[in-house]
Amino acid sequence: MQTRDDVGYQPTTESDFERKSDFIRANFAKKVGTLDRTMRFVRDLLALFAYMTDGRVHWGKKAIVIGALLYFIIPIDSVPDIIPVVGFLDDMGVAAAAVKFLAGELKEYYG
Repeated sequence: MQTRDDVGYQPTTESDFERKSDFIRANFAKKVGTLDRTMRFVRDLLALFAYMTDGRVHWGKKAIVIGALLYFIIPIDSVPDIIPVVGFLDDMGVAAAAVKFLAGELKEYYG
């Protein structure tokens, strides 16, 4: 498994952007599949993922989402995800910040 240092937070070049997007596409379903889809946090993650994969969205906005989704997927973070409940609190905070920043732009991605 890659670490945060291997993947990084934000894409800095076009090839980096594609590499990080591919990493998220390959790992997102497995990680989110372990969670209850009725949780607001999970609905936010699904909306962020849909936003990231939409070809109409500017890459600069996608970069914000990539950072948030990488933080969720990669298990090495401020509070390790293996700690029940508490382990996802920091992930929730990062996702919530991305959702708040993008606000109205995400409405159509909630299904």
